[in-house]
Amino acid sequence: MNPVAERAAKEKGPTTLSEIPVEVEYGPEALSGFDAAQELGDPGHFPFTRGIKANGYRTTPWTMRQFAGHKTAQDTNDRFKFLLKHGQTGLSTAFDLPTLMGVDSDDPSAEGEVGREGVAVDSLEDFEVLFGGIDLGKVSTSMTINLPAPVLLAMYLAVAEKQGVPFKRIRGTLQLDILKEYIAQNEYLFPPEPSLRLVLDTIEYCVKEVPRYYPISISGYHIREAGADAVQELAFTLADGMDYVQRLVARGLAVDDFATNLSFFFDVHNNFFEEIAKLRAGRRIWARFMKDEMGAKRELSWMLPMHCQTAGVSLTAQQPLNNIVRVSYQALAAALGGTQSLHTNSNDEALALPTDEAVQIALRTQQIIAFESGVTDTVDPFGGSYYLESLTNEVDRRAMDLIRRIREFGGVVPALEAGFFHREIADTAYRFEMDLSAGRRKIVGVNVHAAEGKKPKILRIDNAVESGQVKRLKALRKRRDNALVEKTLAELAVVARGTGNLLPPIIASVKAYATLGEIVGTLKTVFGEYPTIRA
Repeated sequence: MNPVAERAAKEKGPTTLSEIPVEVEYGPEALSGFDAAQELGDPGHFPFTRGIKANGYRTTPWTMRQFAGHKTAQDTNDRFKFLLKHGQTGLSTAFDLPTLMGVDSDDPSAEGEVGREGVAVDSLEDFEVLFGGIDLGKVSTSMTINLPAPVLLAMYLAVAEKQGVPFKRIRGTLQLDILKEYIAQNEYLFPPEPSLRLVLDTIEYCVKEVPRYYPISISGYHIREAGADAVQELAFTLADGMDYVQRLVARGLAVDDFATNLSFFFDVHNNFFEEIAKLRAGRRIWARFMKDEMGAKRELSWMLPMHCQTAGVSLTAQQPLNNIVRVSYQALAAALGGTQSLHTNSNDEALALPTDEAVQIALRTQQIIAFESGVTDTVDPFGGSYYLESLTNEVDRRAMDLIRRIREFGGVVPALEAGFFHREIADTAYRFEMDLSAGRRKIVGVNVHAAEGKKPKILRIDNAVESGQVKRLKALRKRRDNALVEKTLAELAVVARGTGNLLPPIIASVKAYATLGEIVGTLKTVFGEYPTIRA
């Protein structure tokens, strides 16, 4: 470092945006001992630091997959068609809180929440409306769901079957990452082991029957939104993924048979270069794990395909139009980091579910980056940067340190039960709030350049949505074959008490129009509940 830069570094100190100190200037000495051939490689080749595709986005940009779901299945179907009309290239479904928790809309615990934070789904009948007029053989659909994910997948497959679409043509992603629920989001019901059985059963079923589908999206997004920093998000997500892989192998599956059915989901925050480094380091760590530790033979098995979403927690209710700028830079970081698909948040999401206008701006943000900015012209344009490679190495090192600490507990579940993840995230979130209060961290419109701005119109959900959904559910229960429903649920309980794969009896129950709450309730009678995580 030259004398001017050295003096400036002493005066300014480390950045307040990251836990990783940043120097004023980087040169060749930052990469002393760096083996470019081993740690960087070529795009599309091990260790995939520079991306999993040799030509990047030159031929086809990432999948533009805007998160959508509100009110009823018909309302969300209308939003899907609106987005597809405006150039979206993949669907992404948001479900309301009762659906996320496996509760029917007429359950007392669902009161006031039906259709509020996503679409309300109670039965196959809702899915038939949700995807009405949409060819499931042509569209790729992501579903953000965890505890009842196998039930929602069964509904999706049943709709595809009614459309005459073979399961082997079905494309999409199911979130299903239950470990991150125990770590961060807390949308779990059963104890960890039976929950993991559901996850593994679903993956195994899809590997055999729905081979083009990603039955799990191992998610760092919610870990980050809960307060983790970039390194914690990466380490905890990869540790979860490693756990699933090891469990599937222990079941007798060959790693090369299921590796390409795994996908990942990351949050992209405001620290532009750190987020790019995080995604690059993640691919490298995963490639080493799959190749060197798990012995995967196929190059495809070493790859880490990812979906990214801009940071919901970074959005501000104050001066919400500023969020358009935040989302633009976050989306650009995701693209430069090599994501395979991307959701851009809408500027009004700190206030309510997004309006059509806000969603369109968010989608246009991706399209402008893809078609006007030039970032798709070459693969990994920052590759070889002194700063970025140094930062990638540091993220890699710190993430691996955390992964080793998790292994010292005996794995993810023992670390969960010891309270490790919660303590780590809580400490980081506390430091963030202290930095914000002290002004060491600045958020424009909140603690710097704050001023009253014009409040935008927001999407409002009235009570008629809930009453209408409950009315339709009650009507379904009257006209379906209730004897068949009881029969399929009883058969599901028998399989749950044994060791068979749970997907076939779940699919049978769904086809009989058993409700989500009835299916989850049947499993609860066998598996029990897991109300708290012991610290």
